[in-house]
Amino acid sequence: MSRLLMARTPPALYLPSQETASAKEGVLSVPLFWRIFALNAVVLAAATALLLWAPVTVSVPVVFTEALVLLGGLVVMLIANAVLLQVGLAPLDRLSRRMATVDLLRPGQRLPVAGQGGVSQLIRAFNDMLARLEAERAASNTRALSAQEAERRRIAQELHDEVGQSLTAVLLELIHAAERVDDADLRADLEHAEETTRESLDEVRRLARRLRPGVLEDLGLVSALTALVTDLSMHTGLAILHDFQPGLPALDEQTELVVYRVAQEGLTNVARHAEAARVEISLRHSDAVVGLRIRDDGRGLGLAHEGAGIRGMRERALLVGATLDLGASPTGGTEVNLVVPRERNGA
Repeated sequence: MSRLLMARTPPALYLPSQETASAKEGVLSVPLFWRIFALNAVVLAAATALLLWAPVTVSVPVVFTEALVLLGGLVVMLIANAVLLQVGLAPLDRLSRRMATVDLLRPGQRLPVAGQGGVSQLIRAFNDMLARLEAERAASNTRALSAQEAERRRIAQELHDEVGQSLTAVLLELIHAAERVDDADLRADLEHAEETTRESLDEVRRLARRLRPGVLEDLGLVSALTALVTDLSMHTGLAILHDFQPGLPALDEQTELVVYRVAQEGLTNVARHAEAARVEISLRHSDAVVGLRIRDDGRGLGLAHEGAGIRGMRERALLVGATLDLGASPTGGTEVNLVVPRERNGA
């Protein structure tokens, strides 16, 4: 019975890819110095073998045809050496390209590491350095944005309590003065000053709301976004269509603030720079993520570099592990997509 089982047992499969991968790792484990030395040794050994066994002689003085053969051999040797060096130094070339294009606002960019040689250790050290820099940047961004929000809250409170109250008192004095004046021209001037003061008071209150969205703290994200859209549309004349999916899951305070600030910055950029006539903003959610999308029909990003506003949006997205993508909109303008994972919020 045992012989029968042995006869029926299929032989082990031969996987050339595994041997190729093992051989590649073995080559990468060789130090860079010895790899370059071996490549040059191969070229020189091949040239020596050709001189030893080739039916070619060198006369004194050198004949023109012999010189051509020697020059041709030299050219072939240099080309072979260049090709082999390019192959041997390819990992360093990939590393230099990654170092030139790495962006800490797009975390997770790493180079694959294979073997234990000098190049592999350099790539591994570079990946570890990126991880440390991303962690340090995230921590510093958290502190900076927390301080920024605290300063915004303080300024908003001072605008409301100090400037707002002062303008309210001035407005009441102007109203009483206009009621006591009999001169029509003077009353008209007082009423004009009254209207100007009222507009200034409304602007101060609006600035305070933008600095510290009290609706977000009191009524939640959807109500805060609705108030933001209404206020911005009223003051800019921009047609803003919003579609907020009901049943938004509970999000922590920091995540709600990030989504709100990204929406605020995105809509403000559209109003200031996009020259758009129509904007669409939507908020969707699933079992895994919450997504915010802003789409306009303006002039688009073009070749413009990312400014402080967009980089600030990216930094805020990193605070909650979200991804922020900017691209062309189907309507011809710009589309901003913020995707927030719900795992952070206990989903």
